Amino acid sequence: MSRRSFILRAAALFLLVLFIAAPQLFAFAFKPLTINDAPAIYNQGSLLALTLSHLRIVFLATLASTVLAVGLGIFVTRPSGSEFLPLSRSLVNIGQTFPPIAVLAIAVPLVGFGEKPTFIALFLYGLLPIFENTLTGLMEVSPQTLEAAKGMGMNPRQRLLQVELPLAFPVILAGIRLSVIISLGTATIGSTVAAKGLGEVIIAGLQSNNVAFVLQGGLVVALLAVLIHDGLGLAERMAARRLGRPLDEIS
Repeated sequence: MSRRSFILRAAALFLLVLFIAAPQLFAFAFKPLTINDAPAIYNQGSLLALTLSHLRIVFLATLASTVLAVGLGIFVTRPSGSEFLPLSRSLVNIGQTFPPIAVLAIAVPLVGFGEKPTFIALFLYGLLPIFENTLTGLMEVSPQTLEAAKGMGMNPRQRLLQVELPLAFPVILAGIRLSVIISLGTATIGSTVAAKGLGEVIIAGLQSNNVAFVLQGGLVVALLAVLIHDGLGLAERMAARRLGRPLDEIS
């Protein structure tokens, strides 16, 4: 990352933190977007609390998706589990088959309103990119490397933990990055089923015809996505550099 890009990202992070912590400081910028003396800054809750709730549900859903998707990826790349690859692919594709709003509609009667149906939707949506990248990363480990590890006396468990997963980590992390970005945007619709998040700000703006609210919710989500995308991308590059692999191999 160039110095200029770093400065821009740092400035964006500073402004984002300042805005969600003290949004009234930015009222002058949003006031021209309001009509009929409507409030310029979202006033039906704390932007900081909503942002933290939004990030929390995304983190928990991504963590659950990662555990299952990586576990499935490891299982189907072992000789004993290779025959389950088609079934596993079908399972992780379920989340991408139905729109998120349809998943919410199905989940609400089963688990009620709130974070639970949103968690289910994000969890299902996050499985596919992590699973496919886990497969790619593990299958790209060269047979020569595995033979060398076997020749050193490593058992299958040691080869997996000390050779395969470390080599596949940058590729797996790329899948996690994609899953997180998808979840950050998708989580906004969770507010339609009473889940706390930045979707509340956007929905409140749409209901009251307040463009300022809509823009505030959208800008916070967009900046979070850009900053998290860059942060995880930097982690990928660092991991790839440690392995001596070109970045374009894991993109």
